[in-house]
Amino acid sequence: MTITPNDDFAAAEYALGTLAAAERATLAARRLREPELDEAIRAWETRLAPLAEGAPEIEPPRDFLPEIEARIRGAAADAPANPAVLTLRRSLARWRAAAIAASVIAGVLAIGFVAREMARQSVPREYVAILQRDAASPAIEVTVNLDTQELSVRPVAAQAPPGKSYELWIIDPKLGAPRSLGVIGEASRAASLSGYDPTVLQSATYAVTVEPPGGSPDGKPSGAPVFVGKLIPVGP
Repeated sequence: MTITPNDDFAAAEYALGTLAAAERATLAARRLREPELDEAIRAWETRLAPLAEGAPEIEPPRDFLPEIEARIRGAAADAPANPAVLTLRRSLARWRAAAIAASVIAGVLAIGFVAREMARQSVPREYVAILQRDAASPAIEVTVNLDTQELSVRPVAAQAPPGKSYELWIIDPKLGAPRSLGVIGEASRAASLSGYDPTVLQSATYAVTVEPPGGSPDGKPSGAPVFVGKLIPVGP
């Protein structure tokens, strides 16, 4: 079972320490019996740790509010009917409300900023395509890492016909004609995709054709693909 986005957001607030006491106690109780929630909280604490370590220690500014309140109370005792005192009281209430609202907004913005940065860092960078014919069992697994721009190919249940070879192709309108990614042997192999745009690698169709031994003689598919597939994300 995967935790919901709301629970993940609550885990982030828990790690930041911005939850109300009652909500924090509820979440603390839940994490004892929900391993996935506990793991999400630990993950957020790990992600946020560098932010806390890198933040400079800042001396809090002097709080003048108690002095102002004391002066207003003193003035009120001396002249309870003074209009100026009533004005000060109203101003003080507005200042207090504005301070609370500013604190709430700052907390929300901080959580939003952290969530946005974490989401940006969590963009999937590894993709996999399972090449197969129609709804048949998987034949060939293709994995692409967009960070290293490396391709790995692993035969699953595919075996080329006698005297023939399987050849892998990348197909995308931006590339024009299909381009060969090499002959597929019986063992796993890796290849560099550094010459391709990552967005093309992500959206392209990957296909396998049956070719003469050693691959297509003219750099073009000899016939229709026997296995096809597209990449899907598998992790950040």
